[in-house]
Amino acid sequence: MLVLVAPGQGAQTPGFLTPWLDLPGAADRVKAWSDAIDLDLVHYGTKADADEIRDTAVAQPLLVAAGLLAAAELGELSPGAVAGHSVGEITAAVLAGVLDEVSALGFVRARGLAMAEAAAVSETGMAALLGGETEQVVAHLEGLGLTAANVNGAGQIVAAGTAEQLAALAEDKPEGVRRVVPLKVAGAFHTHHMAPAVAALQARAAQLTVSDPVVPYISNKDGAVVSSGAEVVARLVGQVANPVRWDLCMETFAAHGVTALLEVCPGGTLTGIAKRALPGVATLALKTPENLDAARVLVAEHSAADAA
Repeated sequence: MLVLVAPGQGAQTPGFLTPWLDLPGAADRVKAWSDAIDLDLVHYGTKADADEIRDTAVAQPLLVAAGLLAAAELGELSPGAVAGHSVGEITAAVLAGVLDEVSALGFVRARGLAMAEAAAVSETGMAALLGGETEQVVAHLEGLGLTAANVNGAGQIVAAGTAEQLAALAEDKPEGVRRVVPLKVAGAFHTHHMAPAVAALQARAAQLTVSDPVVPYISNKDGAVVSSGAEVVARLVGQVANPVRWDLCMETFAAHGVTALLEVCPGGTLTGIAKRALPGVATLALKTPENLDAARVLVAEHSAADAA
């Protein structure tokens, strides 16, 4: 079984879209998306610096556009399941047939703007903790007033909260944690700090045309397979203020017999976690178009295994 996954915010790097736009028709496609959402994705994906693409309102549409562009280059796909990490869930919703591309990009543009506005209320951020036992780490974070905003599995948890709380964490690491790494994001995503964004997204979601998934869609909320398009969108709305449980998504992959995991552009983060958490599962990250041939082979091999 092949699972197709999409990364979340923080995976972007300056210029990462440049080689993709050299592919036939790619630049025109991204230009059309840019016009549709009034955001110059070509500029931000090729010429903008790290600070510019750190902006939540920019990073989120840029990541979804990149994932959709890379997935389209693979041709017709029939994965055994799809999932995305945080904003990558919107990419996954398109790959599952729940939303069309333009609607999804409009929705993620609204998401980024609403979350950026919520983040501006106070100085907040996120930091990755490497190592430690999940229950002990989560309890320690709660004691500092922080939220375990991403429980990613494989010994990685992302804490979110105010600048003061994160500073306290740097001085007082949980037992077993080897490193605390500040993340290049502009707010405490997936916490109560994002609650103001939920209402804005509910209003936007009401305008969407939604279809039920044509392939299994695995949700960040609890790792469940969601078969209703309306439920997928409701979860997309609520997820901005609730923790990402990528560990539970991976448990679902394993329970469904995943044999390969392919991460769309800008791939790397989720394949790295899978290598540690899903031993024996083949992994491949689409970082540049040079990875496309290997990705097509992986898709063919594991789609054939599904059919057999």
